[in-house]
Amino acid sequence: MKANPTRFWILVIALGWAFDFLFWEKSLGINFFLYVTFCLGGGAFLLQSDGLRLARRAGLILIPIAFLAAMTFLRLEPMTALLSASMTLFLMGVLALSYLGGHWIHYGLIDYVLGYLALFGSMLARPLGFMTEGKRDQLSEGERRASPLWAYLRGVIIALSIVAVFGALLSSADPIFGKRFQDFVDLFNIENLPEYIFRLVYILMIAYALAGIYLHAARKSDDRTERRTLFNPFLGFTESAIVLGSVAILFAAFVVILFQYFFGGNANITLEGYTYAEYARRGFGELVAVAFFSLLLLLGMGAITRRETDLQRSAFSGIGVGLVVLVLVMLVSAFQRLVLYESAYGFSRLRTYTHVFMIWLALLLAAVVVLELLRRERAIGFSMVLASLGFILSLGVLNVDAFIVRHNIERELNGTAVQSADASSLRGQVELDTQYFLNLSDDAIPALAAGFQNQSLPVTVHEKLGAALACKQHEREGERNTWQGFHFSQYLGDRSFASIAKSLEAYVIDDSDSPVMVITPGEGEYSCSAYYDD
Repeated sequence: MKANPTRFWILVIALGWAFDFLFWEKSLGINFFLYVTFCLGGGAFLLQSDGLRLARRAGLILIPIAFLAAMTFLRLEPMTALLSASMTLFLMGVLALSYLGGHWIHYGLIDYVLGYLALFGSMLARPLGFMTEGKRDQLSEGERRASPLWAYLRGVIIALSIVAVFGALLSSADPIFGKRFQDFVDLFNIENLPEYIFRLVYILMIAYALAGIYLHAARKSDDRTERRTLFNPFLGFTESAIVLGSVAILFAAFVVILFQYFFGGNANITLEGYTYAEYARRGFGELVAVAFFSLLLLLGMGAITRRETDLQRSAFSGIGVGLVVLVLVMLVSAFQRLVLYESAYGFSRLRTYTHVFMIWLALLLAAVVVLELLRRERAIGFSMVLASLGFILSLGVLNVDAFIVRHNIERELNGTAVQSADASSLRGQVELDTQYFLNLSDDAIPALAAGFQNQSLPVTVHEKLGAALACKQHEREGERNTWQGFHFSQYLGDRSFASIAKSLEAYVIDDSDSPVMVITPGEGEYSCSAYYDD
């Protein structure tokens, strides 16, 4: 980069323009994957040109980056797409931090914090320093010639003036060419000037930030990990033991009381007047929050507590392990309550997120116990990254919206029997809530189509699925993405609708009034208005 600064700046500005070309007024699709590829490829080209090779262990980060970036055009479900994109950007930052050294596997939590602070500082300051270095080098060599970049700019300005004259003459000579030329000139209408200025500004800002990231990877990514802290431990062991011990006693009391519910199942749902939904919500929501904040408490106390003797270190580890074990028991109880809720009301997005999250949180807590016993506290940071990565990858592989459709249809076929929320009598098969399916993305369409083609479903359920599909098809009418916004889920949705096109002809859309209604072959009417269900 230092040997050829002009090439460096041309490349980062081109990447800034590529962002505008791929994303301006475009929906998220294959554009994110392409842009990640361009950024990684451009950075590799610049760094390799300067003889800076990617560390082998740092190269391992490219595997989850590629998978997560691809997930943004393989899954339309919002949470999966958002978390995949966010984790991709996070891992790209980790790659910049460890490009030369490859020590990211040994990073502690503090290394991530300080590393990202340093990376942010590089994004702000290093491009300016790089430009100053280039000018100083030129002066030291006695070179007064202007940068080739300015030569290109002057050439463009002169060319525009000449092209404008010849364009006017040719427009007069041929009316068709004149019309095309005028359409091109209209793109630069003064009314669009604020938009062009805004786009130019963010293109340059993105180019500047990328320049800082590449420079950080070139100059600061070979740092070896070492024990670093933002501050020295200041809290005494006695105070810390009292805090953690008190919390552990509270958790132990809760677990003792909890065991009367632990194996109770449906019989406990109306205990103390709670409805089915209240029992489940009050169960898993608060308990998951307790588990999460307990983990933060343990990590925080571990960072600020002075442990000066082996006895104190062993005692702290013992209290911490006991606390985590109690939290795991509560987490198992929360998971059981969530399963009861899912059995009664089926899966929704929030319940599916929570279901998967609880599994990975439990694995992380178990890892914390093992690392605490082995005195490998620094590895907790890496464990948290792996747990976060596992959670996001699980959502992507699971295909949340398709999972909801498949399991709720299966639950309908099995005829789940649950206790009523406000009566002691048992009701039989829980009615399939196809109205909720209208909230789901195109990820769900293949599963809906497969269920619709299942001849073993009752006629009423078959018609509900057909109505939901007819609503989804009506909603998608007129939607056309540019190639930048191409999404594999939409492609699969198109194929699924093509496979059931003749069957759906019997479902009539009535959009003469609001809400839009579907009239089924059995002359039933279903609304196309979706609603939210947690």
